[in-house]
Amino acid sequence: MGQKVHPYGIRVGYNKNWLSRWFSTKEYPAFVLEDSKIRNFVKKHSTADAGIARIEIERAGGKVRLIISTSRPGVVIGRKGVEIEKLRADLRKEFGREFSIEVSEIRRPEVEAQLVAESIAQQLERRVAFRRAMKQTVSRARKFGGEGIKVSCAGRLAGAEIARSEWYRDGRVPLQTLRADIDYGFAEARTTYGIIGVKVWIYKGEILDREGDQNVSA
Repeated sequence: MGQKVHPYGIRVGYNKNWLSRWFSTKEYPAFVLEDSKIRNFVKKHSTADAGIARIEIERAGGKVRLIISTSRPGVVIGRKGVEIEKLRADLRKEFGREFSIEVSEIRRPEVEAQLVAESIAQQLERRVAFRRAMKQTVSRARKFGGEGIKVSCAGRLAGAEIARSEWYRDGRVPLQTLRADIDYGFAEARTTYGIIGVKVWIYKGEILDREGDQNVSA
């Protein structure tokens, strides 16, 4: 039986960076839980069309720095920065810490796995046929430069009595190659007949050894 490993977690420290960057000994469990709550809070208080793919957290002293990667920075920031100031005030009130927020724009949301997964989930909630939603997503990702994409949906597809999973793949998706830049996203579609899980893997090419590159250039 195949053993599944998270595509991002297995590459952390190799060619992926931690999404939470801080060090603590005594407060480690509390900080891990707080990081999860912060991410959920930001997602919950942002509109559905904000297109937030990931939230990176850095801690220094008593301050928390958030780096929000989004395909629509204008929606997150708001007119004259109203929305981001409101979010900062709400975070300070909820967690009792000082927050600084940076917004990073995602240029090509079509090849950002988390956004692709959420897009498919939203289509399933609007009762779009799951095969059509998956095929359109796969062709769009390939068109915008993805070297390979795999999409999987699992649950009561099309309202069927028995839950099942179906998947489509186009191009190469080498999950076991560590130097491969694999972007992974997961979302849930809450339909009237149950929850459908959506997983997306997007292969963006290989990341060559940086140390080797430096030695060659030296």
